[in-house]
Amino acid sequence: MKTRGFISRLLLPQNVGFLAVLVLTWLDELIALPSLIFGQSSLILSYRDSSLKMLLVLAVWFLVAGSTRRVLAHVEYLERFMRVCAWCHCIDFKGQWISFEEFLRQGFDTPTTHGICPGCLEKQRKALAQARKNAAAKPALPEAACSVPGN
Repeated sequence: MKTRGFISRLLLPQNVGFLAVLVLTWLDELIALPSLIFGQSSLILSYRDSSLKMLLVLAVWFLVAGSTRRVLAHVEYLERFMRVCAWCHCIDFKGQWISFEEFLRQGFDTPTTHGICPGCLEKQRKALAQARKNAAAKPALPEAACSVPGN
C-alpha cells in the first residue's frame, strides 16, 4: 500500500528524534556529559533523575506518535473521497475528469444503460398530466379549410 510507505517515511524522523533525546539523556548520566563539556568535576550520578527524564520523554513520544498517526489516518480517509464536479457531475479518475458512465466502464468494467427511478417517473407523470391539462384549457385553433384540389 502506497500510504503505508508515506506514513513510515513521515514517522521515521520523529521516532529517530525521540530516540536521540533518550540516548542523550542516558549519556548525560553515564559519562557525565556536562563535566566533559564544561569541565565540571561533579560526578554525582543521579539515575533516578535520568529515569524520570526518560519516562517523561517516552510519555511525550507516545502522545506525539499517537496524535500523528491519528492525523495521518484522517488525512488518508479524506483522500479516499471521490471528487465529483458539482455542475456536470464528472468524476476525477486518475487525474482525468470523465463522465460517470465512463468511470464505471474504466474503473469497474461495468456497461451502463439509462432508466428512470420511481421518484423521477412520478415527477414526469405529474408534469405530463399538468401539460395535458394546460393544453386542454387553451382554446382550440380554428380549422383551416382544406386546400387539397377537388374538395
